[in-house]
Amino acid sequence: MVNFFDTTLRDGEQSPGVSLTSEEKLLIARQLDAIGIKVIEAGSPATSKGEREGIKLIANEGFDAEICVYTRSLIKDIDLALDCDVDSIHLVVPSSDLHIEKKLKKDRETVKRGAIEGLEYARDHGLIVELSGEDASRADLNFLIELYSEGIKAGAERICFCDTVGVLTPERATEVFNSLSKLGVPASVHCHDDFGLATANSITAIKAGASQVHVTVNGIGERSGNTCLEEVVMALEGLYNVDTGIIKEDLYHISKLVSRLTKMDVAPNKSIVGDNSFTHESGIHIHGLSSDTSTYEPMPPETVGRRRRFIFGKHTGGASVKMALKEMDLEASNEQMAEILDRVKDMGEKGTRITDTDLQTIAETVLEVINEPKIKLSDLTVVSGKMIMPTASIKLNIDGKDVVEAGTGVGPVDAAINALRKATLNITEVQLEEYHVDAIKGGTDAIVEVSVRLSKGDKVISARGAHIDIIMASIEALIQGINNLY
Repeated sequence: MVNFFDTTLRDGEQSPGVSLTSEEKLLIARQLDAIGIKVIEAGSPATSKGEREGIKLIANEGFDAEICVYTRSLIKDIDLALDCDVDSIHLVVPSSDLHIEKKLKKDRETVKRGAIEGLEYARDHGLIVELSGEDASRADLNFLIELYSEGIKAGAERICFCDTVGVLTPERATEVFNSLSKLGVPASVHCHDDFGLATANSITAIKAGASQVHVTVNGIGERSGNTCLEEVVMALEGLYNVDTGIIKEDLYHISKLVSRLTKMDVAPNKSIVGDNSFTHESGIHIHGLSSDTSTYEPMPPETVGRRRRFIFGKHTGGASVKMALKEMDLEASNEQMAEILDRVKDMGEKGTRITDTDLQTIAETVLEVINEPKIKLSDLTVVSGKMIMPTASIKLNIDGKDVVEAGTGVGPVDAAINALRKATLNITEVQLEEYHVDAIKGGTDAIVEVSVRLSKGDKVISARGAHIDIIMASIEALIQGINNLY
């Protein structure tokens, strides 16, 4: 069994532009605990008063996971950790000569002595200590082993090798962890992804004797990020038959949660949790999937809480459309099928991304299938001005019942969208993924086209609205998208 030490709330939050509230950190911590993370690094107490409040909130939640914080080997840092009621500290000590001499202006012995003093103080006050060598991948291995050995004698329960700037290689990781695994306490590996090797280095370290791996959800973190939780879990489980103890079916859910709260989008081609991971367009691939899904998928999407999706475009074949329509309970003649395929390919040639829901709209248009929309706009009023907070009131007819709501925003469009969100809150969990505005022609009377991408779980839809009023165009696009999703 490999233990997972998650640092999304500390190293992950150090991603440029990311700042989580205490409540948001608690939401993420709950999910980390629920999926089986053994250690949650909740933050760094020395950062701020607000940071300490957030850490204490997590520490007092009663999680099964060990709650840990990052500290330097300073008594004041450790006292702040104690005030937060945490179980353990991640005591980080610069270990390379570059960091010791250039950053601290000290020598090895001084750094080692300070580390032992801080460690003993923490142990005397009942804290579990994981002693971590910062920039260990550029440190002298003999000094590193000496530092860890003396730390273990002073009471360190775990040691950690930090590849601070991502320069570790799998070959070096094997050599290092063959040595560290013999020191008598669990050894952790903490990698950064500057050269794209974080996952490979972490797995290699585990194979060489590491018993704990530091990760972040979606691989977020400083610069190019940290080792990615979902990648390590699925590589170990799927390729090496290692039991990680992680609830794999919830990996996609926590990925989406962290992406939403940090406002860091996941790349479409990101492994495991990217939009394209279980999405297929090629006619050859889809034909193979119809026979056996393992032909073009390394694992069933349900394994990580996802579902298979089909995207249609210029590479789409007739068999793909036929299979998709069958899943939608739609029947088409050969002539209708050809027309649907022509429209799909034509849109694909123009670079349009056509989802399975878009295909359904195209097919229903060709087949002249008319569905009564779930949501209809009855009325919309927006007030905005220099000294007035933009406010919108909206009246919708939802399944034959009138719903009236109001909302405010940073501008009139935002206010209208917020009012729509409130009005549809009880029937939908739709997320607005993308919003784009184009003027069809010049002039103040130009028709405005608003394009949106909406998602509900793994289901994604594109929709458009066109109007001389940008607010109406926006609301029309959103309502059309929501109706298409349902």
